[in-house]
Amino acid sequence: VQLQAFGGGLVQAGGSLRLSCVASGRSVSNYVMGWFRQAPGKEREFVAANSWSGGSSEYAESVKGRFTISRDDAKNAVYLQMNSLKPGDTAVYYCAVGRSVRGLFTTRHRALSEYDYWGQGTQVTVSS
Repeated sequence: VQLQAFGGGLVQAGGSLRLSCVASGRSVSNYVMGWFRQAPGKEREFVAANSWSGGSSEYAESVKGRFTISRDDAKNAVYLQMNSLKPGDTAVYYCAVGRSVRGLFTTRHRALSEYDYWGQGTQVTVSS
């Protein structure tokens, strides 16, 4: 599976961005999809995840209420709508595909180890 993430950029605090991640090589419709981010000098951290059915989502506390994850299985894609952006959201954002087909969606999907394939990342910079 190859993942191509795009949609990042430079935005002022309070602004919005929509990240997209398109998969190729295999359908990801039966897999958990996740977004993670990594700021300079910090470890990669969980942002959001969506169950394979699309019916459930998990969010990091720092983005809850501001970010929304969604998916379009017809396009083999997952999205991250980011509103009310803050300078602390500045990072490279990565999409990822979960390890298990139709796996039970739980809080364990906050862990990097639950994902097999990763995109190349897209830079998001929020200015104050």
